Amino acid sequence: MRRVEDDIAYTLLTHDEIYDKVHEVGRKIAEDYRDKNPVFVGVLKGCFMFMADLIRCVDIPCEIEFMAVSSYSGTSSTGAVRIQKDLKGDINGRHIILVEDILDSGITLNYLKNYLKVREPASISIVTLLDKPARRQAPVYSDYHCFEVPDAFVVGYGLDYNERYRNLPYIGVLKPEVYS
Repeated sequence: MRRVEDDIAYTLLTHDEIYDKVHEVGRKIAEDYRDKNPVFVGVLKGCFMFMADLIRCVDIPCEIEFMAVSSYSGTSSTGAVRIQKDLKGDINGRHIILVEDILDSGITLNYLKNYLKVREPASISIVTLLDKPARRQAPVYSDYHCFEVPDAFVVGYGLDYNERYRNLPYIGVLKPEVYS
């Protein structure tokens, strides 16, 4: 029986490295947002592991919401962002922290940031687990990120390829023969 690990070329970030950095970033966000009662908005599905760990490190009053969007087909962005699940609550005057697994092309986060701005939040910031600046196509940057990664196809810790590999407790580089 084939295991998901068989498709991984190498481990880019171990579970312990991720854990330590997520806690560091969570503490920084808590410090920056003390007395602001932010709303963490997770971008599904990829953010779920990162957001769960991050929110446990934030020791301030806060709320969580989720949005579901799609813009990928296989290994690349289609350039067209579709909102599949929108926010339920009013964010007018609130401090919004968008939580995303990876900032890659920037198309999705740029779209979401502009989409949410019309609801007049007090602020919008972005926190990502991974930042891949080599692939940036839109003028958007993370206010907080845990790791900058090279231009490789990464999976694990919530990140997927065709809905697989999210369950890996680390981030690995997918073997090219799996997706080519």
